[in-house]
This record gives sequence, structure tokens and C-alpha cells, in this order.
Amino acid sequence: MNEVAPIRQTLPAETDTTALPHNIEAEQQLLGAILTNNDVYDRVSSLIKAEHFYDPVHSRIFEIAAARIQKNALASPVTLKAFLEDDEGLKELGGPAYLARLAGAAISSFAARDYAQMLYDLAVRRELIGLGRDIAAKAGKVEVASEPKEQIIEAEQRLYKLGEQGVAERGFQSFLKAVTEAVNVANAAYQRDGGLAGISTGLADLDKKLGGLHPSDLLILAGRPSMGKTSLATNIAFNIAKAYKRGLRNDGAEGAIEGGVVGFYSLEMSAEQLAARILSESSEVPSEQIRRGDMSEQEFRRFVEAAKSLEACPLYIDDTPALPISQVAARARRLKRTHGLDVLIIDYLQLLKGSSKENRVQEVSEITQGLKAIAKELNIPVIALSQLSRQVESREDKRPQLSDLRESGSIEQDADVVMFVYRDEYYKEREKPGDHELEKMAQWQSVMESVHGKAEVIIGKQRHGPIGTVELSFEGRFTRFGNLVKAWQEGSDQGY
Repeated sequence: MNEVAPIRQTLPAETDTTALPHNIEAEQQLLGAILTNNDVYDRVSSLIKAEHFYDPVHSRIFEIAAARIQKNALASPVTLKAFLEDDEGLKELGGPAYLARLAGAAISSFAARDYAQMLYDLAVRRELIGLGRDIAAKAGKVEVASEPKEQIIEAEQRLYKLGEQGVAERGFQSFLKAVTEAVNVANAAYQRDGGLAGISTGLADLDKKLGGLHPSDLLILAGRPSMGKTSLATNIAFNIAKAYKRGLRNDGAEGAIEGGVVGFYSLEMSAEQLAARILSESSEVPSEQIRRGDMSEQEFRRFVEAAKSLEACPLYIDDTPALPISQVAARARRLKRTHGLDVLIIDYLQLLKGSSKENRVQEVSEITQGLKAIAKELNIPVIALSQLSRQVESREDKRPQLSDLRESGSIEQDADVVMFVYRDEYYKEREKPGDHELEKMAQWQSVMESVHGKAEVIIGKQRHGPIGTVELSFEGRFTRFGNLVKAWQEGSDQGY
């Protein structure tokens, strides 16, 4: 077999210290295999493109061959000759005769995939070197418009995009493949305890209504102050992190088979305050006693034991205030790369910053679109907490509805699920009559008994399921939501 001589003379003169990683011989062998047997192209086309070739002449040969093969036309030295006769680079290599030499020196087609992988890896290395040079050049230019923090975010985005290359680019897939994937998801739900397709929130009735938390979904959890938005979010985060088990998933990749790694952006509370809430729930010591240090020896022992058991929980808290949406995305990518990430929670949406300064509605729209983009890009559920407007307070029935969302248009449009937390007990408590009004007091006490320790999660929108209300229990002392034991379950072993 005649070897094709390496063609270094066609490339710009470089010293050994500046030469970028490449393998001219591998490029020649792969092109030869394609020109000899066009079926080879189908095996390597998902992996390698024209821009992955180091030599510009090879890149043009591949591009023209690919264009002909995609049109079901033959790509051979003879058919490509007409397209490349005037190519200056090819003339330097001996003209169209070079194409015949490529085909004559071709490897057997079984090794083509290995050569394609090698060329792809070398192209990624060259991109990394180019990215490094761009970062260095930009950092060297001291300009007012180019802040170092922004440069870091941009560099992270480019690095992540490079790392995920080929992962997100799925293109069209046949309906058969889509149906197979849908059946696999349904099978996983069928096999799993509780019949969930998504990640369990740890709240059985909520799981039944939502089917768990699904990848690439944006869920909005809204409510008025003191309704328990943050408490419910921390409860869900803790339940997911506590249930985390790692292993081989159905698709063969390693990851969470139960629960998951949780990222929690706490823009309102510090990480310590959030941890104290979770410890209060876990140890059953009221949070105000933890804050004051007013605990009995037994309570303190429970508190310390709860802290020890939670040390290994994969729950990561970022309490940086007023984060821009671009930073949220960059930090989430970094967490997924370093520790993994299965669920992201933001407390709360209105405290994030967008780039639009003059119009708040546009800014919120940019934030919700950014959160949905994070959910899709990282293929995880994103739960964002949201404030409600004051118009709720002016109605007799204070149960929230979609129109109560602040800057509601974009939030309602971009979200896959919108949920509202509502506690009737909070409002009824404030309607307490005077001690002298005995009849009213008796009625009030009766109403308070019926609503005490209960909360509602109202699902106002769900793209893939039913809307409706889920009843939960709420223990204010431990800021804990739980599964509500129904009257027919009391005294039986069917309770949750």
C-alpha cells in the first residue's frame, strides 16, 4: 500500500513550540476511506465535521464529499475532481491526482471511527488552546466595558459549551426512537415504588399530582409572605438530598437512582439560617429555640445527632445576594461539573437580576426564560419561588390564582408548573374576635380547629398533568410540611 506523504508544506510555517495538536496522516487516511467507500461517512458524520480537520485543503475535501453523499451522489476522486480543479491549496499538493493518492492509500473502513475520534479530540484540544489565548488576550486589555467578573462568566460558558459539545446536539430523531424513550420512562415509573417518572419530593400527595419533578421543567412555587414558601422549598430540597442514592441508571450512565444532588440559591436568607431550618425540621427542635440557644440537654443532643446525620447530604447552598441570571447559570454548570446536579431551587425569583435596567417586566421575562434555559440545558427540574401581588389581600377568598403572580405574563408563560402555597390558618388567626364576643369566639375556635396544622398547595398550571389542590400538614414550630393523614387513614397502618 502506498503511503501518502505528510503535507506539512501546505500549512503556515510554525515552530515546534507554537504548532497546534494535529495528525495529518490520520486526516489523509480517513478521507481516503470515505472516498473509497461512501458508507463510511454515515458512521463518522455524527462525530466529525469539516471544521475538525486541521489542514484547510482536507477540510474542503471533506465538505464537498459530505455535500455529495448527503444528496445520494457518489463522492470519489473522479467526481470531486471537477469541484476542486481550481483549488490553490490542492494545486500545491499535485492537483486532482492527490485525491487519487488519498483513495489508493486508504485504510480498511473498520478503523475509520477510531481515526474520526482521534481527529475530533485533537480539534477540541486546539479549541481549548484558542480559548486560553482569547482569555489571556481579553484579560490583558484593561477596558471599562469589560469587567473581570463578566470575563470569567463568559469563559465558563464557553468552556461548558465545549465540554458539552455533541451532547445537546441531538438533531432530528425518528418517531420510533422517541416512542422507545417514552416507553422506557413509563417503564421506569412502573418499576419504581410509588410509580413516579420524576424525582420524588418526599410528599406523597404532591408526587401523585405532579408525577414527581421532571427533568427540563421549570416549576414556580408562589405565595404571600408567611405562607411557608421557603419552608416548603427547604423541605423538598432536604427530602431529595436525604434520599440520594448513586448507581447505574436505565440509560447505562452513572448517576442518582433515588433522590438527587440539590443546588439551593438562597438570595433572602443566609446559608446558616437555612441550615438551622433544616436542622429544626430534622431534630424536631423549634427554630426559635435554636436561634436563642434555649434547648434542654435532650433537645441539644437530638440537634447534634441530626447535624451529624446530615453531614453527607448532597445539598449545596449559595447565599450570594442579588445574583444576575447569567451567574446563576454559570454556577449551576460548575456545580453539575464538579459534584453533579439533579434539582435546582431559587429562593426567590424577584431577587435575581437581569440585564434590562429600565423595564422590570422585561427583566423578569429575561429571568424566567433564563431559568427555563438552565432547566433544558442541564436537563434538571428548576424550582423558582415567587412573590405574589397584594391584590390577594383585598379579596374575601384569599386563595391565590395565576393573575396574582407579580409580572405574571412571562412567569405564567415560561413555567411548566405553577403552584401556590396557602394556609387558611394564617388568615383565620388574624380574625380572632374579642374575648367578650362569646358566640363569635366559639365559632372562631371551631373554624381554627378545622384549619389548624393544614396547608394547601394549589396547582394553578401544569403542562403535563392535572390542576387542583393538594392538602399537606404543616408544623409551624419546626417549619415542616408533611403528608396529611386523612380521616379514613387514622388508626390504620395506611397512613403515610
